[in-house]
Amino acid sequence: MSDRGHHTPSSASPAPAEEAPELDVPAAADQSDRQSPAATGTERPFELSATDDGDSAFSLTGSDEPDSAAPPARTARTIVLSSLLVVALAGAGTLAWFGWQVNSQRQTTLSTPAKIGSLTLDDSEQATSTADYLQSALNAEIQMDKAVGAVYSDSAEKSVLFFGGTTLLWSPESDLDSAFELVNDEQSTVTGIKEVAPGEFGGTMKCGVAQSQQDGDLTVCGWADHGSLALAMFPNRSESEAAPLMREIRAAVQTRL
Repeated sequence: MSDRGHHTPSSASPAPAEEAPELDVPAAADQSDRQSPAATGTERPFELSATDDGDSAFSLTGSDEPDSAAPPARTARTIVLSSLLVVALAGAGTLAWFGWQVNSQRQTTLSTPAKIGSLTLDDSEQATSTADYLQSALNAEIQMDKAVGAVYSDSAEKSVLFFGGTTLLWSPESDLDSAFELVNDEQSTVTGIKEVAPGEFGGTMKCGVAQSQQDGDLTVCGWADHGSLALAMFPNRSESEAAPLMREIRAAVQTRL
């Protein structure tokens, strides 16, 4: 019979694959594979760390330490607030002191008693007319709630021309300087005005001298506080005589409520 129809397996056909034999790996070798690179002496790869000290060019975050060159914000704020508090307290203290002065001095009255020490009130017509003129002149310069005027004389026939008034004065010293201008005229001007001790009532007191060729030297003294202002002219008396006499007059004519 013919061999046709019968297929004989070709020798080129692949043989069935054989299973690979299992390799018996020593346990020591397996453990060495699990050790860290440091243990085996191999180099460790470069890593970026978020916990870098901040000095490296590859640092992910800056240094957490504050800049010692600049003061902490809290300290600067405390200094500013403390300075403002000191200024505010100083301003409040000044305002309180000024308010106390105004309140304690504004309730003032002036009178013209019949006798002040060695001085006696001159009630003659001429003296009364002179006193009225002086107090009217002062009232025209500084509006007073009440104005007074009087002429006194002593045993030596040395007269004292006194005039003043009461009102609320916010700037006593400035008002007193303006009142001195009333004494100036074409023949004489008050010069050398300087502060003198005001006495127990406080405020400000000044004296100056008006030189006149006709009437001789005329010493002028005046005081002012937040409730009153007054001037006195002392013919034929030096400043050393007039200043203590002015304080004596003030103590006799001024009263505070």
